[in-house]
Amino acid sequence: MNKRAGIGFYIFLVVFVFFVMFPFIWVFLTSIKPPGEIFNNFNWFTADPSLASYENAVTNRPLFRYMWNSFVVSTLTTLIAIGFASIAAYALTRLPIRFKGVILGIILAASMFPQIAIISPIYNFVTAVGLRNSYMGLVIPYITVSLPLAIWILATFFQKIPWELEESAKLDGASPFQTFRKIIFPLAAPGVFTTGILVFIAAWNEYLFALTINTSDEWRTVPVGISFYQSQFTIPWGDISAATVIVTIPIVILVLIFQRRIVAGLTSGSVKE
Repeated sequence: MNKRAGIGFYIFLVVFVFFVMFPFIWVFLTSIKPPGEIFNNFNWFTADPSLASYENAVTNRPLFRYMWNSFVVSTLTTLIAIGFASIAAYALTRLPIRFKGVILGIILAASMFPQIAIISPIYNFVTAVGLRNSYMGLVIPYITVSLPLAIWILATFFQKIPWELEESAKLDGASPFQTFRKIIFPLAAPGVFTTGILVFIAAWNEYLFALTINTSDEWRTVPVGISFYQSQFTIPWGDISAATVIVTIPIVILVLIFQRRIVAGLTSGSVKE
């Protein structure tokens, strides 16, 4: 019975992974088909694979420029959000502040606001300070979305750190900032790293703010840039699929390289010390 259950589990796992990976598999197979074959049939595989779509994806549009813009904006957003979120989460979980639960609840509620509800005032603000078509014009709204969620996630990790370590630091004469810098932050590093990866990926994939604020083609990010591959009369699905594969590779590599730290960060927040 156990053997059958094990076989059934692996069959279910294979089917589940197939359904999860199906969109990515289909996009890749579409990207290597000749353009005429994409619209003529729905065959999985092609007898004449071609890299023409990849060539068109990087020559017809400045795809690498879009990727660089996304990388800069995502990196700045991650560094600023994690920096402020770490200090705020430490203060809300380790310092004697009144109404901590209420403050954390307000922070969580702020992260749930739909982007469409706040895009108008943010657009007016960015325009008034002259930051449209710039990196900081996107970093500011990205932080408004990512910072509350980062604070909430990091607060969970900071709460798991034993209080005895902080008490020992106080007895040794350490200030709250020294305790945070030398003890709390290093111990919460896996959680901080995991939160940073989540913020980076969210900023990389963001579309609405990038579409509204950076209208110049030179400052567009990857999601917006790919959406402009279509013309008035045709939609080059081959080019779009190839561009999608290209821009997905850095994220996949990033996750594969740091998968152990990501898993360690996720599990450290759920295991009680």
